[in-house]
Amino acid sequence: MITVEAVTDIARDAIYTMIITSAPLLLVSLIVGLIVSIFQTVTSIQEQTLTFVPKILAVFITLMIGGSWMLNNMSGFMVDLWSNFSYYISMG
Repeated sequence: MITVEAVTDIARDAIYTMIITSAPLLLVSLIVGLIVSIFQTVTSIQEQTLTFVPKILAVFITLMIGGSWMLNNMSGFMVDLWSNFSYYISMG
């Protein structure tokens, strides 16, 4: 039987891994959105589709650059989780 503390530790590690893994994509999207917003304000261009294309391209480029790190980060978490699987089952 798995304990509450073990479940809490697994959940905490999973949330931490998700935050660390998604942070580069979210930060790039935020920065590009801010730059496009400033550009729209300065030029008085209020086209809604102008914000999507640069964000999509920036996120895609970031995914191409950091994708292997993100995959290794997620894979490392899963390897740790599965390698401790017998420990979690034998708790109790």
